[in-house]
Amino acid sequence: MRNEQTIPDRLKISPFLIFYAIMAMQLGLGTFDFQRRIAKHAGYDAWISILFTGLCLHLILWMMFKIAETVNGDLVTAHTYVAGNLLGKVLSFPLIGYFLLHSLATLRTFIEIIQIWMFPELSIFWFTFFFLVLCMYIVFSGLRTIVGIAFFSLVLPSYLLLTFSFNIPFSNFESLLPIWDHSVTDLLKGSFQMTLSIIGFEIVLFLYPFIKDPQKSKKWAHLAVLTTTLLLTIFAIISFAYFSEGQLQKALWPTLSMWKIVKLSFVDRFEFIGIANWNLIILPNVCISIWIGSRLIKRIFPINQKKGMYMFIIAQLAAINFIHTREQIDFLNRIVAKIGFAFTMLYIPLLFITVQIAKRVKQK
Repeated sequence: MRNEQTIPDRLKISPFLIFYAIMAMQLGLGTFDFQRRIAKHAGYDAWISILFTGLCLHLILWMMFKIAETVNGDLVTAHTYVAGNLLGKVLSFPLIGYFLLHSLATLRTFIEIIQIWMFPELSIFWFTFFFLVLCMYIVFSGLRTIVGIAFFSLVLPSYLLLTFSFNIPFSNFESLLPIWDHSVTDLLKGSFQMTLSIIGFEIVLFLYPFIKDPQKSKKWAHLAVLTTTLLLTIFAIISFAYFSEGQLQKALWPTLSMWKIVKLSFVDRFEFIGIANWNLIILPNVCISIWIGSRLIKRIFPINQKKGMYMFIIAQLAAINFIHTREQIDFLNRIVAKIGFAFTMLYIPLLFITVQIAKRVKQK
């Protein structure tokens, strides 16, 4: 099947850059509190839930590439392939809201962290306004620039990984024993709670037409999921050894709490540096969501991507001012997690089966 839109090579990204794009989307704000959420159900066996989730992601990722290869395009093309032009666009429309909520949850949660840990009087509107202006400038520059930012968002703050070594001398790894002390049901509940920390790899279904050699990008995409899975597993094990189960449930953001122990001669509160660096980490997260949302608007409606981006950003700027309390933020994160789970773990396998059936029908 021919691609509906021919993408010039100058707008495409190299296959290996999909590694940074996926990891930039996955290592968002879910990294701050996933330990508490998964341990609530699976206890200190929750690291097994992370590994199981990672295994499932590889299977879903394989399905995504098969879908994109079959239709030779993105998710909108896949919907059109199985349901026709009009119904295909109707099926694609809700995904604009999904990426809007994903971007909104990421940015609002980060603002809450800044307000609680650093600047209690920080204006939600003005921080969002200037942050989105920066995002708009990056998105204007194209996907190649966005992925370049994703590269630097992972490479520059990578030194933060070393800071968790400060916690190891005060950790008791025997608290993880005995292994597999919880039921399979509890472990599956822990895997479900990982959703907010692992969604983002579904961008493959939208970036596929913009990859120069999609076949070569497969290994990089799977490597990104593997790397994220291992990093989150290591974070979880260190957190479980450092906190008791009671302490972990009381820590709203365990990752930030672990930074409290870091003492350096030139800084007393290292968590301030960690939060400042995380600003760079979530930047490509929001930019990619804006780019995908605006491209979906372009693909579904007779509107160019620039106008679609303005609509997306204005909607986000307006909506964020109605989210004030911790309960509202937590509710937003739960909604994003549930939609993300339904989309990645339920809808994509269903779409994969539907595409394969449509392929056989068309061949006959």
